[in-house]
Amino acid sequence: MSSHSISPRRVLAAALGAGAVLLAGGFAQAQPPEPTPPPPPPSAPSPPNCTAADLAGVMSGVTAATSAYLFTHPAVNDFFTSLKGKTADEKRAALQEYLDTNPQVQAELQGIRQPAKDFRARCG
Repeated sequence: MSSHSISPRRVLAAALGAGAVLLAGGFAQAQPPEPTPPPPPPSAPSPPNCTAADLAGVMSGVTAATSAYLFTHPAVNDFFTSLKGKTADEKRAALQEYLDTNPQVQAELQGIRQPAKDFRARCG
C-alpha cells in the first residue's frame, strides 16, 4: 500500500481549477469569437437537450476529461499550474505563447472542450 495518495477533494479542486483556467483563461483568444445567436422569442420552445441539467452534464464531462488529460500530461499540467498567482493579462499572454509553441496540445485541449462549444452553438 502506498503512503502517497491523492484525496478526492484535491482531485476535485484540481479538476475545477483546470476547468476554470481552460474555460476562462483565454482559449477564445486563440480563435475569433463566435457570434452569439439571438435569444428565441418567449413563445418558442427550447431546443431538445438544452436544460440546465444537460449543460451541467456536458461541463462535468469536459472538466473530467480536462483533469484526466492534465494528469496524463505532466508537462502541460505543470504549465497550467505555473499560471497561479499571475494576472489575467499575464495568464492570457503565457497561454497564447504556450499554445503557439505546442499546437498538438492546443488541438487536444480544443477537442476536449468541443462538447461545450457544440452545446452553446446548439442551445445558445
